[in-house]
Amino acid sequence: MTDTSLRVLLPAEKIRARVRELGREIDRDYPDGVYLIAILKGAFVFLADLARAISRPARLDFIGISSYGGGKTSSGEVKLTKDVDTSIEGADVLIVEDIVDSGITLSYLVHVLEQRRPRSLRVAALLDKPERRLRPVDVAYVGFRIPDEFVVGYGLDYAEDYRNLPDVCVLESAALK
Repeated sequence: MTDTSLRVLLPAEKIRARVRELGREIDRDYPDGVYLIAILKGAFVFLADLARAISRPARLDFIGISSYGGGKTSSGEVKLTKDVDTSIEGADVLIVEDIVDSGITLSYLVHVLEQRRPRSLRVAALLDKPERRLRPVDVAYVGFRIPDEFVVGYGLDYAEDYRNLPDVCVLESAALK
């Protein structure tokens, strides 16, 4: 992590306010409750804050999926590393994602979960980089649209570092260039 600097893109206060707004939107759209499935590891912080911002019943689960390995760009190869613990058949499911970038991982996951026959399946993402999209994905709830920069913090990492930062920061480093 030498020769690395961080520039705050989204301060913690702005993130908290937007997550509260998303919680109100989800409450409105799911009056009977929702099944939240967070994509590990990056979405765990967003899930925790979003779940507390939702006042309707909410079940929580996690799924592990990877297409990055240890780098900063998608390898293009997607693999399921942890499955949900219970059936989602007939449930209103909301996939909770940290960032939608190429869309490769998310489009794969949506396809996998659709086969399990949920009543509805939508996506909530804290961050969206639509100009990086290689596969089309419909994101129903977007926290922030961001420029094409490599970001860390609030659950997002670079080689497993920086997840604990309260802000979303741009990682600027000679090692990334």
